[in-house]
This record gives sequence, C-alpha cells and structure tokens, in this order.
Amino acid sequence: MENNTIKDLINPFVKSLKSYSSARDEFTASDEDHLFLDANENPFPSDFNRYPDPHHVTLRKELGKQKAISADQILLGNGSDEVIDLLIRTTCVPGQDEIISISPTYGMYQVVADINQIKINNIELTADFQPDVGKMLSAVNKNTKLIFLCSPNNPTGNSLAPAKVLALLENFDGLVVLDEAYVDFSIQPSMINLLDEQANLVLLQTFSKAYGLAGLRLGMLIAHQELVQYINKLKPPYNIDRFTQEKALETIEDMKTVNEKIDQIYKEKMMLEAELPRINWIEKCYPSDANFILVKVDDAQKRYHQLLGHRIVVRDRSNLPLCENCIRISVGTPEQNKRLIKVLQDMQ
Repeated sequence: MENNTIKDLINPFVKSLKSYSSARDEFTASDEDHLFLDANENPFPSDFNRYPDPHHVTLRKELGKQKAISADQILLGNGSDEVIDLLIRTTCVPGQDEIISISPTYGMYQVVADINQIKINNIELTADFQPDVGKMLSAVNKNTKLIFLCSPNNPTGNSLAPAKVLALLENFDGLVVLDEAYVDFSIQPSMINLLDEQANLVLLQTFSKAYGLAGLRLGMLIAHQELVQYINKLKPPYNIDRFTQEKALETIEDMKTVNEKIDQIYKEKMMLEAELPRINWIEKCYPSDANFILVKVDDAQKRYHQLLGHRIVVRDRSNLPLCENCIRISVGTPEQNKRLIKVLQDMQ
C-alpha cells in the first residue's frame, strides 16, 4: 500500500461518528474499590449481574503477549462473522465501494457484503487452488477497498502461497484481509510477522477451531492500531460477554492442552489421508493444511445421503466452483474416524 493511508480507506461516515459511551467507559475502577450505582444493573451479587469489560482489556493483553503484538492491534468480536461485518462497514460505503475475494472460499464474505450492499467480485482460484494475482489486480478499480483471502482456505484446505499474498499486499492500495481461521493446523505459519511492515494487512483468527470454543462465538481481528480504533467506533459496547472472556482466558492459559489436541487432530488427519484413497469410489483427496479434507468422489449427492443414512454428517461442496462432486470431511476423534472409515469401506 503506497498511495493510501489507513484514514483514506475509512468510510467518511465512520470518521465523523461519535460512538456510544457506556457506563464502564466513563468509570473503569474495579468492582472491589467502588459501589457501582451507575449502570442500572441488578445489585444482587451473582457471577453475571455486572456488565462485562466492553474493551476486553485483560483478554487482549494476554493475547498480545501470546502473539508478540500490541493489545491495541487486537479487536474481538462475537465470532469472526461480526468482525467481518464491522470491518466492511468501517471501510465501505454502501452502493459505492467494492470488495474482491477468491472463489471458492468461506461464504460469509459474500453474505456480509450483500447485507451491506457492497459489490463483491469473486475471482476463481487456479487449478491448484491458488489466487490468480494477475486477475485479482486487474479487477481492482478506484472503489475497491478490500481483498479477502482465506489461508488455509475453506473448503479447499490448502494454504495460499505467501509470495502471492505478498504480491497483493504490495500492489493493492486497499486492505488485504487474510482469514487465518485454520492456521493453527498448518505447517505454514501465520503472517502476523508482516504486520509491522505491511500496514494494509488485516488478519482474522478465531477461537472456534483449534481452541475448541465454537459454541462461545469469539473471533479476532489483528491489524494496524489506527484501523482498530476506527472499527471500535462501530463495535457494540458489550459484544463479548463475561463468561466468554473468562473461558477464553482460561483456554489460552492452558496452551499445553490446546496443542495436544492440535497434534492429535493432525495425526488423525494423516491417518484419514492414508485411508481415504483406498476407497474405490473416492477419486481424489486434496492436500490439506486444515482440520478437514476436501474429497472428490464419484457422486457427491449419493455419497452424502448414504453417509447420512449411517448418521454421519459431512458437507456436500459440489455446488462451488472447482469442487464438482466434492465432499468436505472434518477430522473427528480417533473413534469417530474409525467409524467413518468402516462405513466408507462398506458403502457400494
């Protein structure tokens, strides 16, 4: 990004917006020090009678230490979906600005763009599931604010080549958003080390996958702190509840357990990658850096319904570009994977 600054990329409405000031914004001392009669809360003590920290200070500080970045570079959302929505609304003017994304990829980029009346140009991946940098840059116009990438990509499972991501960062004057939801399962590391030198890099990460907290809905955006400050103008004041903040802290303080589960998922994925090609109606298993495998079969609809008859639910992805007759299989526990393989072997 050479010609634009962060401020140049912000929706003019957001620049002038005055955000809501909550009771906990105006007075921030701890519960032990003061009698709080300012937020119309129920005064009778319980674990959750008080509003949560609207800025998630403790959690962001711990995440900053873990990732070796400033806490001011982190914004937390009610799942990555809220973060995606906040980012688009912060930067894009409805009916005017545009987004570029890859195809196939995570469907919420399209959904959130549509909700916000932002045109999204989806550029099909190459045959080896890599971004076509030339076509993507050719699609850029004066209204293009964001490029969305996902690495490892969903549903293909592969990591995007760092050189291709870097080429987009260096040749695009908008923000390049790299969704790293599955990065903890990949041997290719996060691109978080590029944040200092690439001001237009935005990373999305999540507690839903490797951390095992999908039910709590906690996603994070990691970016230049100036961009985070603008997004905070739109963030609801209490978007992350107290239980979620506490559970997330508890989880990152026990990374030994998290890493043990990641290792086990990796080993189980390797087992599936060895066993699945032996099934005669499976035509191809695509290489995966995620906790799932994209599998090309003879008839995706048939195989999906056969598995459903055995009470095994996979995802039919054959309606997506480059994914004809493909199903996506998440890596389960050792017991679940053994059951899956046995059912697959018996299917005709």
